[in-house]
Amino acid sequence: MTLGEIARAVNGEIEGDPDIVIEGVREIEEATPHDIVFAFDRHHALAASRSQAAAAVLKRGYSVPGKPVVIVDNPRLAMAIILDHFRPPLSAPHGIDPTAHIGEGAKIAQDASVGAYAVIESGATIGAGCIIFPGAYIGRDVVIGDGTVIFPNVCIGERVRVGKRTIIHAGAVIGADGFGFVRDGNINKKIPQIGTVIIGNDVEIGANACIDRATIGATIIEDGTKIDNLVQIGHNVKVGPHVIIVGQTGIGGSCVIEERAILAGQVGVVDHVSIGGGATVAARSFVTSRVPPEEMVSGSPARPHREELESEVAIRRLPRMIQSLRALEEIVSDLQKRIEQLENSLSK
Repeated sequence: MTLGEIARAVNGEIEGDPDIVIEGVREIEEATPHDIVFAFDRHHALAASRSQAAAAVLKRGYSVPGKPVVIVDNPRLAMAIILDHFRPPLSAPHGIDPTAHIGEGAKIAQDASVGAYAVIESGATIGAGCIIFPGAYIGRDVVIGDGTVIFPNVCIGERVRVGKRTIIHAGAVIGADGFGFVRDGNINKKIPQIGTVIIGNDVEIGANACIDRATIGATIIEDGTKIDNLVQIGHNVKVGPHVIIVGQTGIGGSCVIEERAILAGQVGVVDHVSIGGGATVAARSFVTSRVPPEEMVSGSPARPHREELESEVAIRRLPRMIQSLRALEEIVSDLQKRIEQLENSLSK
């Protein structure tokens, strides 16, 4: 792309020669005279000015002396658009590999691709433009919408519904049984999990994530939600649209995560809890009660972030407070001894 084409693609303002040809994107330290780099803040802008890069994408309000720049309000959004152009093509299977197993009655769109040793069970429907990578398992009566990509060794259980343009990364398991048991004397008796999972459009599910099927009804992941690697979502959970769930988070059964909520890394959520729309749960927090909309919480158990910060500050002061308390105890003990000596002298 030329720099002018990049500026138009990201709706940015250009300063410098618009006809400079850009051949790639690199980190600032590794940039060559044919690359463009991104400057998100003053530190990056200074580094970009010293680099060999041909040009920079720059957040409004900063400058990169001596370099052509594209000025934007949101450089991270611009980065996403530019990287989408420069990324290498997906090394995907084409057509249906002869080693793939296609069950009786499965419907596969003419332009869909199915890789080696993938299994598509009877009654499954694979939409137009879908890519099923090698070793994936698509269960009976599963429906996968147009343009969805299923990476290697994904397992999608029977009757699951996956929307359009969704991405499911390697090793994810969608529709395993929910963790449901009931005590029968000393025995844990399994509760049959007869529900399903419904995943919306434009969802992304990370590697080795697990989304359990519902006991009854459906576990639901709505449009635009992004789920990181190694996330566990329990049975009957409802996740609203455009939610972010970061790696190693675990969500107990029947929780409700409302639209645009953010759950940072290693968050735990007990079952039957709701997290309001636009709320943020900080990393390594443990949620035990409802989080109001737009609230930020942290800690274990989670509480309003400001309260948790105040508590953390107080905890860090404890060693000094203990030293002060011991010093005061010594002073009080010394005073008590003096009082006793004074009382003894007066009694004589």
